[in-house]
Amino acid sequence: MGIIAVVFILALAIGIPIAFVLGISSLYYFLFLGNIPLSMIGQKMYSGIDNYILLAIPFFILAGELMNRSKITDALISFSNILVGRIPGALAQVNIVASVFFAGITGSGVADTAALGSILIPAMEKEGYTPEYATAVTVASSVIIPSFLPV
Repeated sequence: MGIIAVVFILALAIGIPIAFVLGISSLYYFLFLGNIPLSMIGQKMYSGIDNYILLAIPFFILAGELMNRSKITDALISFSNILVGRIPGALAQVNIVASVFFAGITGSGVADTAALGSILIPAMEKEGYTPEYATAVTVASSVIIPSFLPV
């Protein structure tokens, strides 16, 4: 196992990008140290990603982008602003309320972050919030699951 670490560190030291370093060190293991036939590598790689549940991630991001482009997210933000716009720290509160409504529509934190984050993080920065705080509020509120959704 130590030789793989040496290959990994050596490849990093000469400036190879990390994705290729991971591939090179894995290939080194399979070629010289592993007992798996090389003809099985492709099959093992395919079976590792052959999972229909993994398709949910890009499709939820697509759903968020479609809602963004069709201005549904703008309507959610406007409605949330009507509800909590007068409270101090209103834009952060709007972010949270919009995330709750968006979670009720999609049920996905990834789609929530992708759709609302692209609108609300720049708006919060323009209002004077730090980028870190705006991102933290968006990410934390995107995992809120309304109580009316089945778990």
